[in-house]
Amino acid sequence: MNFQSFRRLSPKAQGILLIISSAFCFATMSAMVRLAGDLPTLQKCFFRNLVSIPFACAILWQERPSLRAELKHTPGLLLRAVCGTVGLVCNFYAVDHMLLADASILNRLSPFVTVFLCWLVLKEPLSKVQATSILLAFVGALCIIRPSFDVLSSFPALIATLGGIGAGSAMACVRWLTQHGANKAFIVFVFSVFSSVILVPYLLLNYQSMTLQQTVILILAGLAATGGQFSITYAYSKAPASQISIFDYTIVIFAGLEGFLLFSQVPDFFSWLGYAIIIGVSLFVFFYEGQHKA
Repeated sequence: MNFQSFRRLSPKAQGILLIISSAFCFATMSAMVRLAGDLPTLQKCFFRNLVSIPFACAILWQERPSLRAELKHTPGLLLRAVCGTVGLVCNFYAVDHMLLADASILNRLSPFVTVFLCWLVLKEPLSKVQATSILLAFVGALCIIRPSFDVLSSFPALIATLGGIGAGSAMACVRWLTQHGANKAFIVFVFSVFSSVILVPYLLLNYQSMTLQQTVILILAGLAATGGQFSITYAYSKAPASQISIFDYTIVIFAGLEGFLLFSQVPDFFSWLGYAIIIGVSLFVFFYEGQHKA
């Protein structure tokens, strides 16, 4: 499909394709992060976001948005950057310490968090079905976390859940920003610069030398993350989350396949049960809302 064909699609169809694209990109990013090996998590985060900056700059140079107009959105941009950075660091930590598919699905609790925050903060309607789906999604997450008396055994999963909350909060900010006219490339630019700068002190004190292979892998992770970041930012500007967020869960398919091919990872029964609950609830909400809006 070329760009002209894509533009002829409905906004909802464009949003669906962009969400699926972001899912593939983020799953690939997670696989590259794992392949990078035994490097500090925050060092991986830094190089992941550093790659996004020149791409955002290139788009901004082409679009030439008014800087004065964009600075009006500073509080929202900073909140999005903080939440996104928390989500990023937690997700990278989880990728290094969990099954790839487990870390990915827990991070993808973010659509449910987005819906909840839009109801609480942005005063968007939240039906009983949506509220129930959020609770059931966390039940699915508990199937994957499986907390025990050994705190250390579930700590990475809890961090991954926090990453999903951070990412969901960031997407709620993106929805607010795009609804109020913020430039999408500028949103990505601010997040990338903020998360990179805030990690510089740690990098200066704890930098670990990398091989050429690790450097190339982290650059590939950054390229995949850039594709995912732009895709999901543009996706949520095309259609409401209730119409397209379900397709974010295709990341489970991509992550599971890449985890099996690259790391021989096979999720166990309870992990599959957690995936089934979360994806099943998402599908139910999607078709339920589609029928009631028809």
